[in-house]
Amino acid sequence: MRIDYSEFYPLLERSPLASWAEMLPARIADGLRYERYGNLPKWEEALAKLPAVNAYPSMPPSRVELKSEVRVDGPEIEGMEDLLKAFHPWRKGPYHIHGVHIDTEWRSDWKWDRVLPYIEPLEGRTVLDVGCGNGYHCWRTAGAGARLVIGIDPSPLFVCQFFAMRQFIRDPRVWVLPLGIEDLPDAQGAFDTVLSMGVLYHRKSPTGHIRQLKSFLRPGGELVIETLVVDGPEGYVLHPADRYAKMRNVWNIPSIATLEKWLKECGLTKVRVVDECVTTTKEQRSTEWMIFESLSDFLDPSDPGRTVEGHPAPARAVVLART
Repeated sequence: MRIDYSEFYPLLERSPLASWAEMLPARIADGLRYERYGNLPKWEEALAKLPAVNAYPSMPPSRVELKSEVRVDGPEIEGMEDLLKAFHPWRKGPYHIHGVHIDTEWRSDWKWDRVLPYIEPLEGRTVLDVGCGNGYHCWRTAGAGARLVIGIDPSPLFVCQFFAMRQFIRDPRVWVLPLGIEDLPDAQGAFDTVLSMGVLYHRKSPTGHIRQLKSFLRPGGELVIETLVVDGPEGYVLHPADRYAKMRNVWNIPSIATLEKWLKECGLTKVRVVDECVTTTKEQRSTEWMIFESLSDFLDPSDPGRTVEGHPAPARAVVLART
């Protein structure tokens, strides 16, 4: 397995994204330049060592996994875990790959369970997942019947994790590109569903981000936003002065009423909050697949209701809207 988009570009030519087929190769190449990412050759070497798979099962909607009867040729199965750990840290998952359980930092399956019951049925839809990480929710979206799923994330490590999984889940509908949303060519109205999960608070202009997301949706399409929120009235936004939960790039954490207001101001309709929850150390934690600090290290040990900086502890909401 290597990073190869040759099967992806023909899909674009037969879709409303046909103009992308000419523009994306250069942008993808720029997103994978060795000069920018010194560890990329090491990750590509690990990709090349993954065993070949002769049978590609269809992916069940409920889990991302391989059935035990799939045959793997090449290195012993016992060596797969070490190969996959070369792509540490694994943030989004979990994955279950031929007996190897990738216990990721986030229980992203829990997040998916909070989203799936409320969104428009995904059967036959074209989906864009912005800030998708290694593509976990892309696979789940395809498992729910989407026709084409494009995830974008500027981290080449996450792109390599995606291609590692693609070695075993050979679903031609799912692709992760090494791009940020600002790197995407225009594609007015090309997608039925757009996901922005865990991204909004990293953007300096939240309404600018929402308008970008909206531009990719067809009339009547659905926007799914999952983000950090704080208690407060309409108009309240937490602007961390330095860090939030040890993260530097957190710019805006709105109240739910403020988030709803932003969406309506951007011209979206049928805005509704479908889930609110406090993030727990069971959902986000260190594991052997992500050995760095995690949520328990970001909270005040004397008051787990606050971050180490004194801000409210992480709480999240899922908000849906239509164009």
